Amino acid sequence: MTSSQATTQVYRIYIKATPERIWEAITKPEWTDRYGYGGRTDYDLTPGAKFGTKPSEAMIKGAAAGGVDLPEVIIDGEVLEADPPRKLVLTWRMLMDPEMAAEDFTRLTYEIEPSAGGARLTVIHELENAPRTATMVSGVHEAEGAGGGWAWILSDLKSLLETGKVLAE
Repeated sequence: MTSSQATTQVYRIYIKATPERIWEAITKPEWTDRYGYGGRTDYDLTPGAKFGTKPSEAMIKGAAAGGVDLPEVIIDGEVLEADPPRKLVLTWRMLMDPEMAAEDFTRLTYEIEPSAGGARLTVIHELENAPRTATMVSGVHEAEGAGGGWAWILSDLKSLLETGKVLAE
């Protein structure tokens, strides 16, 4: 089975930062727009609260240059569990593509644990009944310009927290 077909994808990265700083980078809109593909995510961390990610200006311009109009909200879902700064569990759906938007909500878990010299961040993305989303977040289409999925996002987050700069700078 290839990673693009996996119904559960697990990514783990070690970051020279405190769990609290990683938590802020994941949950604060002033951080979420700075790494990965950008986009401001506003969370109300109350279980049952809805959330949405709005595309960054750079993302909107890049999509428009390729003839694609992005929706006002590109990712949505619901907070299932929030235990700062240790664990965040969400339902998660990508809305940038009509086929992905039609798939079931997926389940996304962030686990942050102290580790020697920093913290370990584990992302578990359960993608049952969402094959198109599973392919996209696996990064399998990176060579085609479709992005590097979770591996890229987490590498960019690590770079930002450790150096103050994202990979593309």
